[in-house]
Amino acid sequence: QVQLVESGGGLVQAGGSLRLSCAASGSIFGINTMGWYRQAPGKQRELVASITSGGSRNYADSLKGRLTISRDNAKNTVFLQMNSLKPEDTAVYYCNARITRFTGTPIVTWGQGTQVTVSS
Repeated sequence: QVQLVESGGGLVQAGGSLRLSCAASGSIFGINTMGWYRQAPGKQRELVASITSGGSRNYADSLKGRLTISRDNAKNTVFLQMNSLKPEDTAVYYCNARITRFTGTPIVTWGQGTQVTVSS
């Protein structure tokens, strides 16, 4: 069993910052890509940012400059630093990881989501 546990969401005023964390645990041999997606009410889930085990980063074009994704491979944890938040950033943020289990089976796992609300 593999589990992703997110933390760090909450309510913040426009212009503020939040730092999200996501820790993976369970039967994990290795983790390739870890990332964050978000889903606002009435909208499709979209990629926010991702990072490979080697440190290669990918950001949504609309969010570049305001986000920094990082990870601690030793702790199987990924972080998302969000700055200059806007009301349109309000969404549920989901952690995602591409994991290889000890059995050799590759899986894609999602966290339960953490709510980020930005007030104007």
